[in-house]
Amino acid sequence: MYLQLGQDTVIRTESIIGIFDLDNTTVQKGTRDFLNAAEKKGETKYVSFDLPKSFVVSVKNGEREIYITHLATNTLFKRK
Repeated sequence: MYLQLGQDTVIRTESIIGIFDLDNTTVQKGTRDFLNAAEKKGETKYVSFDLPKSFVVSVKNGEREIYITHLATNTLFKRK
């Protein structure tokens, strides 16, 4: 199965490690550090130019990818 993250971005559901709400998870310093490190490594991909609401962590061909999306976690879970 596939999950449509917005715009033209679609990923395989088997590659998803987690779907996280940005408002709730970025309160913790560890999550902020994780996202900052991923940004520096070039692992993040912005799906939309709208205000981001969630991020999806996936592994594709052994490479970690983090998708920042404007869709809420509930919307993504319904699409899954």
